[in-house]
Amino acid sequence: MNPLDHSPDRRGTDSTKWSRYAPDVLPMWVADMDVAVALPIQDALRQRLAHPVFGYAAPDPRLLDVIAARMGARYGWAVKPEDVVLLPGVVPGFNMAVRALVPAGGAIVYHSPAYPPIRQVARHWGLRDAPIPVTADAAALQAALSPGDAFLLCNPHNPTGHAYTAKSLTALAESCLSAGAWIIADEIHCDLLFDGRRHVPIASLAPEIARRTITLMSPGKAFNIAGLKIGFAIIQDAELRARVLGCRLGMVDSVNGLGMAATHAAFTAGGAWLDALIPALAANRDHLLQAVATRLPGVRMVAPEATFLAWLDLREAGLGPDPAGALLERGRIGLNPGPDFGAPGFARLNFGCPLPTLDEGIARIAACLKV
Repeated sequence: MNPLDHSPDRRGTDSTKWSRYAPDVLPMWVADMDVAVALPIQDALRQRLAHPVFGYAAPDPRLLDVIAARMGARYGWAVKPEDVVLLPGVVPGFNMAVRALVPAGGAIVYHSPAYPPIRQVARHWGLRDAPIPVTADAAALQAALSPGDAFLLCNPHNPTGHAYTAKSLTALAESCLSAGAWIIADEIHCDLLFDGRRHVPIASLAPEIARRTITLMSPGKAFNIAGLKIGFAIIQDAELRARVLGCRLGMVDSVNGLGMAATHAAFTAGGAWLDALIPALAANRDHLLQAVATRLPGVRMVAPEATFLAWLDLREAGLGPDPAGALLERGRIGLNPGPDFGAPGFARLNFGCPLPTLDEGIARIAACLKV
């Protein structure tokens, strides 16, 4: 069964993705798949909704146990339940970590192009913004870091879909340790790797790396429940964990009870659904790659190794520095603009959708490129 074959009409459901643009625009932008969530998640939410009270929710110890066990089973990473901190999302998590750890005058170093909330972190906290190219090696990373700075790693990388290997992560981590810097790892797409690849949490590489790392994950992307506002941090050093938690500062409040129910179901009963989703996404990726090569002149794309996001290079397509804007106006298709990621001439496309939707998006782009 292909989960992407089951995509209910989302208009009129308060969907950010489907409400941003006029009805004639095909939205293929935000990292939100057009797929019905797994039945075990639906069933868990129905069961919770049978109780008519929805007050403040305390972290469920059973969920912490499930998360810790999942880290061991999926990644070979020994995590204790007390290492897990439930959060309303990954973005609040990395902002909280930056506020806790990076002193005034410090820098946030990250690979560019970058997910817009990562690009905004330094400005939020009055710190120095220090992007380095996504192609930069570990030596370039170390040169960009000073003691107390933070390396904000996005793995798998958004928007390029690159999945870092254990070897490359080890080199990056050693650079951070040598520089006396912190590692804040956004690993929200960790369950969506293709072609037999296996995600490697950077903190799992060695105890000395874990002591300076805050790992952030969520079921939101892989299980398509981002609207339930649930994520978690894994911080294995007790002193570091207390320091980060001390910076909730009234902004990172209690977790979502429905999100906890959905996460428990996803991690305990959603495996078969996820196992079917990944090859379906890979097939969509390959279909898009073929279309780029044969039907979209002036467009280039490197196959993403993970995520459901395609990073399109349109610098030779004659659409200007903001091709997403041109495609919106001419083709009525909504993509994420490359300039938002620090990359004029590029656009990000979400291929987490039924194949007919993807084909319609390809046709709209192709129509804009005809000479």
